[in-house]
Amino acid sequence: MSGAPSTSIAIIGGGIGGLAAAAVLVRAGFDVQVYEQAEALGEVGAGINIGPNASRILNRLGVAEELARAGVRPMTFDQRRWDDGRMLLRAPLGDAVETTFGAPYYTLHRGDLHRALADAVPADRMHLGQRFAHLVDRGDRVEAHFENGASISADAVIGADGIHSAVRHALFGPERPRFTGCVAYRGLVPADRLTHLDLQRTTQIWMGPGRHFVHYFVSAGRLVNFVAVTEEDSWQMESWVDRGEVADAVAAFHGFHDQVRSIIGAADEIYKWGLFDRSPLPRWSVGRVTLLGDSCHPMLPFMGQGAAQAIEDAATLKGCLLKFPDDVPAALRRYEELRLPRASRLQGMSAINKTRFHMADGQAQRERDAEMAAGATDWSFAAIAWLYEHDAEAAADHPQ
Repeated sequence: MSGAPSTSIAIIGGGIGGLAAAAVLVRAGFDVQVYEQAEALGEVGAGINIGPNASRILNRLGVAEELARAGVRPMTFDQRRWDDGRMLLRAPLGDAVETTFGAPYYTLHRGDLHRALADAVPADRMHLGQRFAHLVDRGDRVEAHFENGASISADAVIGADGIHSAVRHALFGPERPRFTGCVAYRGLVPADRLTHLDLQRTTQIWMGPGRHFVHYFVSAGRLVNFVAVTEEDSWQMESWVDRGEVADAVAAFHGFHDQVRSIIGAADEIYKWGLFDRSPLPRWSVGRVTLLGDSCHPMLPFMGQGAAQAIEDAATLKGCLLKFPDDVPAALRRYEELRLPRASRLQGMSAINKTRFHMADGQAQRERDAEMAAGATDWSFAAIAWLYEHDAEAAADHPQ
């Protein structure tokens, strides 16, 4: 590990994945600098799920107190029928998850997690207003050039710049994300507006023909986050900040249980965005450059693992760089070998859940419900163990 403090690492992107990577690498003694294109550091979006596979990494960063303050520990994960609310599967979370896997399950506002990670990175390591332009590989170093004319040189460059990653484009050429046929309405409702519903601190998903609805508490229980997913034929824009109409979202869930429509109708404002994904990449790394998070494995939010997998990436990347302190390309190859199969598996599972969540009533739906009752789905507590027990930080120390 003697080479670690002298290894310089440039991270392109200051979202959750980029900041998680910066925090774990700074803590390990690396010379880390983060370059973010926005003029101010912040995070769009609303709710986020952090399972024990990610929270154990975050706790080691010293943000456990902030997560416990701002996060909510749901007692159960409930899957319910769309019209009558019948419980199809109740999976234990809360104390059961923490006891079994050694770390908690949280639902959080994305902004709360982003701020906690930003606080774990020294301010002088953050460089805002830096829009990445291109790379130059010098063999023993790699240069990153920015649109404002600035450039930097580092031992390694990490592209953590999201689904539209310019770093990925620089490595592998152009590729367009694929519209999945799903559009999501998302919103936040003050919890005190919903007291008449007597909502429990659970994460709930309501599955129906061509649609599903998810809700859970965030921001220490002050807000209820919801995501209402419907199917549409086409979508022109891919953005988290397109305004939607509350009335349109309520209408889209006509026939759903009153609880669903009450939550949607209580929102002051609502946002609408198309859900896109990409096929798993065959590789993430070239020489001294690699990718992390949505830049290499964007996934539909139907496993609640997008941010968690970026956090896992960060922890495994650190372990690999420590294991190969004098050979950055070897460290990045090992990181890719360890992470790509797992992330690709979750990409595929997330895509499959689109079909399972949206089944029309009929024989296939009845078979799905019976499978859930038997605890045989990937959302059940027993079947999810492979995901939650994983320690990404230790992965680099073990053979694949």
